[in-house]
Amino acid sequence: MSFEITATCHCGAVALRGHAPEGFASVARCDCSFCKRRQAANIDVLSATLKITKGAENLGLYTFGTHRAKHYFCKICGIYTHHQRFSNPVMSGVNLGCIADTHPPDYEPIPWRDGKDIP
Repeated sequence: MSFEITATCHCGAVALRGHAPEGFASVARCDCSFCKRRQAANIDVLSATLKITKGAENLGLYTFGTHRAKHYFCKICGIYTHHQRFSNPVMSGVNLGCIADTHPPDYEPIPWRDGKDIP
């Protein structure tokens, strides 16, 4: 089910919104070297619709390897909020735990995406 999401970091300094075309059906974790350590489940949001509605100046950016994936986090509380996908830049992943009115255990078992084998 397609819907709009709103999300915030832990301290509320960063807020964002966007369109999730598959809704919670897209919840997954990634097993690339970075994401497997972070362990945050995320949902697919169309990158073109992802808007920072508060605190863009509070976002930090982490990249590695090819620097094509862009991982964003709040510089105040440290919470990962979202990332632009390496494998499909049309989609971004938004941290499931940051989305308003969600309870991540409700989506267990959360499947894993193969990120470690992306060339």
